[in-house]
Amino acid sequence: MDYSFNLYNAMAPGGICLSLKKILPICGAPPVFLCIGSDLSVGDSLGPVTGTKLKEKLSGLNCYVYGTLAKPITAHEVKYMNDFLKSTHPDSPIIAIDAAVGIAGDIGLIKIAKRGIKPGSGANKKLCKVGDVSVMGIVAERSVFNYSLFSSTRLNIIYKMAEIISEGLSSYVLESLQNTKILSYDAEARLILAAKNI
Repeated sequence: MDYSFNLYNAMAPGGICLSLKKILPICGAPPVFLCIGSDLSVGDSLGPVTGTKLKEKLSGLNCYVYGTLAKPITAHEVKYMNDFLKSTHPDSPIIAIDAAVGIAGDIGLIKIAKRGIKPGSGANKKLCKVGDVSVMGIVAERSVFNYSLFSSTRLNIIYKMAEIISEGLSSYVLESLQNTKILSYDAEARLILAAKNI
């Protein structure tokens, strides 16, 4: 099932968090965020801007964010990242974040799905799929001239989308960590009670 949220909806960050809870149940390994894009084009900068905001919001936590404004991960580097992520984070779900194109009425939508992303498909590139969950921000209308549309995308849309996505994803991580701690405390309490009853 896919979930969509409009960037002007005040409830969008909470919706992103809730949809991730449905898609990714709590597991032992924290999710890894792969934020795809380039800082050279405004329309393609959603991933790096989101990655930078996520790093700030999740600093000090055992959480990995790849792709920031300082160190962007472009669509061409995804094939190398797939192998790297599988070997470095074998048990972690990969959440891929990228800008996308769609129909004119979809501009401003944030879409979440339980499937990977094929980065660069909006610019007619044939690249491999990455991620277990995709978070895509529709930033321009699909057309033959997608690259020029990416260049004329407003920075305000990218910034608002990045803020909403990073808020929703960081809330999901923080709630997951809290629930994991509660579960581990609960399991520990049950072990102590079981030992006393023996």
